[in-house]
Amino acid sequence: MKWTQQNLEEAERYSAHNYHPLPVVLARGEGVYVWDVENRRYLDMLSAYSALNQGHRHPRIVQALRDQADRITLTSRAFHNDRMGPFLHMLCDLTGYERALPMNTGAEAVETAIKAARKWGYHHKGVHRDAEIIVFEGNFHGRTTTEISFSSEPLYREGFGPFTPGFRILPYGNVGAVAAAINERTVAVLVEPIQGEAGVVVPPEGFLRSLALRCKEHNVLLIADEIQTGLGRTGKLFCSEWEGVRPDIMIVGKALGGGVYPVSAILADHHIMSVFTPGTHGSTFGGNPLAAAVGMAALSVIVEENLAHHAHEIGSWFMGRLRSLHAPAVEQVRGRGLLIGVVLKKEAGPARPYCEALMHRGILVKETHERVIRFAPPLIIKHQQLEEVLPAIHEVLLQEHAVPAH
Repeated sequence: MKWTQQNLEEAERYSAHNYHPLPVVLARGEGVYVWDVENRRYLDMLSAYSALNQGHRHPRIVQALRDQADRITLTSRAFHNDRMGPFLHMLCDLTGYERALPMNTGAEAVETAIKAARKWGYHHKGVHRDAEIIVFEGNFHGRTTTEISFSSEPLYREGFGPFTPGFRILPYGNVGAVAAAINERTVAVLVEPIQGEAGVVVPPEGFLRSLALRCKEHNVLLIADEIQTGLGRTGKLFCSEWEGVRPDIMIVGKALGGGVYPVSAILADHHIMSVFTPGTHGSTFGGNPLAAAVGMAALSVIVEENLAHHAHEIGSWFMGRLRSLHAPAVEQVRGRGLLIGVVLKKEAGPARPYCEALMHRGILVKETHERVIRFAPPLIIKHQQLEEVLPAIHEVLLQEHAVPAH
């Protein structure tokens, strides 16, 4: 415990306390497993919030990183590089969009989509001023000042105002509320196909399809934030595909960097993306050759290893097994593919002690919205690996109030 304690004390001493991580200090990762500084092994059931869909240190992705690092890593967008074009070509071919705009983090990509929608509204739809974007209660699109401006979570907003105007927050899953709220200033609807950070909240069947129809009727852009739900996580390449929806703008990130480098992008057709002209938007690192090389490898692994289909198959099985545990503490098991939330009953207490108890049994998960345990392992996980940890999960969930194992 010496090294663990030393690392924890160092982090507490020198880090801003803007996170409340579990008390484990990780030093190594491979596939679906991680090891702490004392060399204890854990099954990673969080995947860095879906950034590790391909698993830790996937050999092809790490090799792409090494090969590119030996050639050139950064040029800025002042010059072309020989990796960005092929990367964006691959991304557009895979998704069916005409244009892609590369950024770094998911939050940057969301900001880019907001800027694109507003400028499209002014230049193409004919909105004269104060363009408005509809968003939903429970949303999580990042932590920039603009993005927390339309959050419904007080914790994300308190002390950070004044906030960016131009957003209307509506109940998630309620298409009628959207139809009633659209006006002459509405330029877009921004939505997560499943709300991950809110506790793996799955909207009613047909919600996304109906939303797309309302947007089309009113000449409003549909923006899908697929940063967490995309790239195979829910059992399709993108979660929007479950309802046959092609958003006007799609936001991707997290697993696009293969767990080794931050890579994000927005995707749209030319009539939307043409709002950007030289000087109107940019990023020093966006589209850099290292990111592009990693992005191509990350996409290739997802497609060639058929990870979306695997996530659907194994996720359906795992959700079924979790439901069959019939643990008194559990109110509901919900999700899609390998994005799963176990909702605890109020009387069972908060989810944090359950996560800590699972950690002591070699399983890493994290609580979200107090009463939800999120299970989102790398998409390369096998039935046998999940089968092995089900007894420990069952043991913890059977406890009235979870306590760590010693």
